Amino acid sequence: MKDEQQTEQAPIEVYGRPQLAWEVDEYPRHERSRTWYILAGVAGVALIIYSIATANFLFAVIILMLGIITLVSTFRDPERIEIVVTTTGVIVGNSFYEYKSIKDFSLVYRPPETKILYMGLDSLLHPLLSVPLENTDPNAVRECLLPYCLENLHRSEEGLTDTFRRLYKL
Repeated sequence: MKDEQQTEQAPIEVYGRPQLAWEVDEYPRHERSRTWYILAGVAGVALIIYSIATANFLFAVIILMLGIITLVSTFRDPERIEIVVTTTGVIVGNSFYEYKSIKDFSLVYRPPETKILYMGLDSLLHPLLSVPLENTDPNAVRECLLPYCLENLHRSEEGLTDTFRRLYKL
């Protein structure tokens, strides 16, 4: 049995009665300065030179791919993804997460920089899902999820990956 199902074919009502919905960008938009691009380019070139010198060509390809992805995402606006909390689970874009596959949830709300819903999943490949709240009321999200999921009050800080991504504008 899969934890996540595709919702592209079915209307939202198939996954329960919608209780709360909002939209988020598929990835965060960052205002990067010219200095950021110069430093990232120098670091990328240095890493590629190092990987070639150590005959680690796969690492060089990975660094090159990261650079290309970063450039493409700079010139393309992110798509909007719909988040829907229903009576049977949570829909994130085209994926449906049933409440029985969600271990717990937590809200980290420290505006303006941190407004995130974290959902702990029973999946080994995807153990923690972070969903930006943007302008959604965290109390409304909490009220919708509490009847179905446990709230993890110990997870009160932004995840290391999210912090790293926000600070270094990745």
